[in-house]
Amino acid sequence: MGTSSLTMKVLVLIALVAFATALPSTSSDNLDGFQGDAGVSLAKKQQDINRLLWKVYEPLKFDNLKNAAKSFNPLADASMYNDGGKAIHHLVRELRDNRLLQQQHWFSLFNKRHREEALELFEVLISCKTWTCFINNAAYWHERVNEGEFVYALYTAVIHSELGRGVILPPLYEVTPHMFTNSEVIQQAYTAKMRNTPGKFEMKFTGTKKNKEQRIAYFGEDIGMNVHHVTWHMDYPFWWKDSYGYHLDRKGELFFWSHHQLTVRFDAERLSNWLDVVDELHWERPIVEGFAPQTTYKYGGDFPARPDNIEFEDVHGVARVRDMIITERRIRDAIAHGYIRDQDGNIIDIMNDKGIDKLGDIIESSLYSPNVQYYGQLHNLAHIVLGRQSDPHGKYNMPPGVMEHFETATRDPSFFRLHKYMDNIFKEHKDSLTPYTKEELDFAGVSVENIGIDGELKTYFEDYEFDLRNAVDSADGVGDVELKANIHRLNHRKFSFVADVNNNNGGPVLATLRLFLCPRYDNNGEEYSFDEGRWNCIELDKFWKKLTPGGNRIVRKSTDSSVTVPDIPPFQTLIDAADQAVAGNGEFHMPEHQRSCGIPNRMLLPKGKEQGMDFALILAVTDGSYDATHSDAAESEHGGSHALCGSHGEVYPDRRPMGFPLDRRIPDRRVYDETTNFKLTIVKVYHEEHDHDL
Repeated sequence: MGTSSLTMKVLVLIALVAFATALPSTSSDNLDGFQGDAGVSLAKKQQDINRLLWKVYEPLKFDNLKNAAKSFNPLADASMYNDGGKAIHHLVRELRDNRLLQQQHWFSLFNKRHREEALELFEVLISCKTWTCFINNAAYWHERVNEGEFVYALYTAVIHSELGRGVILPPLYEVTPHMFTNSEVIQQAYTAKMRNTPGKFEMKFTGTKKNKEQRIAYFGEDIGMNVHHVTWHMDYPFWWKDSYGYHLDRKGELFFWSHHQLTVRFDAERLSNWLDVVDELHWERPIVEGFAPQTTYKYGGDFPARPDNIEFEDVHGVARVRDMIITERRIRDAIAHGYIRDQDGNIIDIMNDKGIDKLGDIIESSLYSPNVQYYGQLHNLAHIVLGRQSDPHGKYNMPPGVMEHFETATRDPSFFRLHKYMDNIFKEHKDSLTPYTKEELDFAGVSVENIGIDGELKTYFEDYEFDLRNAVDSADGVGDVELKANIHRLNHRKFSFVADVNNNNGGPVLATLRLFLCPRYDNNGEEYSFDEGRWNCIELDKFWKKLTPGGNRIVRKSTDSSVTVPDIPPFQTLIDAADQAVAGNGEFHMPEHQRSCGIPNRMLLPKGKEQGMDFALILAVTDGSYDATHSDAAESEHGGSHALCGSHGEVYPDRRPMGFPLDRRIPDRRVYDETTNFKLTIVKVYHEEHDHDL
């Protein structure tokens, strides 16, 4: 080692020691409980998270957190971290060297440096052994890192840390309202705040009736759907490493299936509004639909707009269009050959049920990709390339487009064109697999006699209000006033699915019930063939039941679907419930809410039409003793929305491929018609029109 190199290392070490010495000493109050958090109630944890996220763009307002931010020394005791303090030493050094993104600046996960900083904080929080360590670090870094990075790191750490179990993260549309709310409404909220006058403001969907895409804006701009999309990517982040604590089971396949379901649901909404299904994006053709987001960053100006019919251009410092085409060709070549090569040159067979998982890891691409250098980052780079087309060369220093945030991406119709493009690549692989045989589909001794619906399949639009107080700045001496946005959102009447299933096996059996809803006709009124239609099927539910010998009457409520989640409790509701519980007035308990990842339960059905829209309702009953990966399959809901979002830290509950038995080609429908555990009937979905319907 050279003398200069050794001298530099010594200087760095001295500087770090000096910086650590300059940090505030840690009070005993802050460090009490490092050996265990048995005394920290769920209500107290919820209260801490609420207070960290309330007015997140401003300095902390609660004394206990303010004191922690001032007096806590994150380097005082390395034993409070599972990694021995490695992550915290790195982040403190970044702070000392002024390398962290400033506050009051936009944040994008697709920005490499922004992501690195957010993950540095995530690694600190996820390495904490106790809640005391977790919350003191969160308070300390709240005052020192970029607000967007802080929110992202905190949300992902609470989701993935055992310390966060049971904590309900407030709805992001009430924590960072700018990402979900039209700029006109934000301006109205600021005006009301300055006048100290409460206000409720009508939020309209982007565009006008001159733009046909505006007919289905209610889907892509739905704040619940936006939260589902961003939360899925928090539950299954592309940057995840198993060293963080556990393996994300079938992550690549879940990427395929959750986005496939978003795409087919979008197509069903288009058909409900007399539009053709969405066409896929092509790198060598114009981007047909432009988009004007009509939203603004908290800091950074307006989200860029994109005009109609622009050609793709290379994005400076990110990717060339030809790179995207080459990446696509390499993936399609792998599908055609039936195998991929990992980074060491080893062949991985994908002509099986597990191939889709590998392809999902490659296409996204996540750190699970077996060869990211060769197969590239098709999905992640596509989001950036599409988001930057308003300023591809950085000439005007514009902030990222809506495609560069998971919160806002579905607002842009091109999001669904992009995912139809990737969905077709997945379909190319699925179509290369051998169709299921009758033996693979059959559940011996089980027959479905009847299926139907108890209630009406009827949708309607309703009004919903959410809180805008976190969108505006506080002022000394001026209290908060009620500020709310009113939106129209899709809902449907509650209904139940009903089936009569016979079990002739002589003893009880475990059954998996797979329920799908499939559009019957295209926009020209042409009936889909069975093979065409199966790829367009919406997964309504998947659950397990023990069938007793003889006849079984099965009733499943729409609200129990394993695809959906209820509304996240409003931020103020979480604040009130936690504060009351901490004060000793009852326990903190929200039984209906288990997680935020999942289609909103009010959007289980597509909109349909006033005169009714035909769908095929399909039930497949399969052998649960083979399918189920959990011993308590019939007793557990596996986190509520396991069909699209899996189970936290556990293996996926179903051994079968996602979408089974409709995920492969069906060249001969008779195979299904002759299978007694498979049933199809035709139902209609009606839409109840009101004056404000779009």
